[in-house]
Amino acid sequence: MPIIKISLFIKAPIQVCFDLSRSIDIHMESTSHTNERAVKGRTSGLIELGETVTWEATHFGIRQQLTSIITEFDPPNKFVDEMVSGAFKRFRHEHTFEIQDGGTLM
Repeated sequence: MPIIKISLFIKAPIQVCFDLSRSIDIHMESTSHTNERAVKGRTSGLIELGETVTWEATHFGIRQQLTSIITEFDPPNKFVDEMVSGAFKRFRHEHTFEIQDGGTLM
């Protein structure tokens, strides 16, 4: 399985980064170019442990739905979402946060 790692330094406190990363509303704003929207489960606010969200978006000209569940939750250090249904055989997304001088490494 391919592994993609992306790191980003943010000049903000760890709790702010953690909360904004699990915001359904912020995610929809950031993916507006694909008209991605939450259609089932948690559809606004901050997603929590055990909650699901179903995203609907157009990718490669095809309207798709992907449902994920939050399987790990260690605020404000880490949360994990895993696909339970969708176009991929498997999808696991680990979000980790580390305090660094002047901000947070996400």
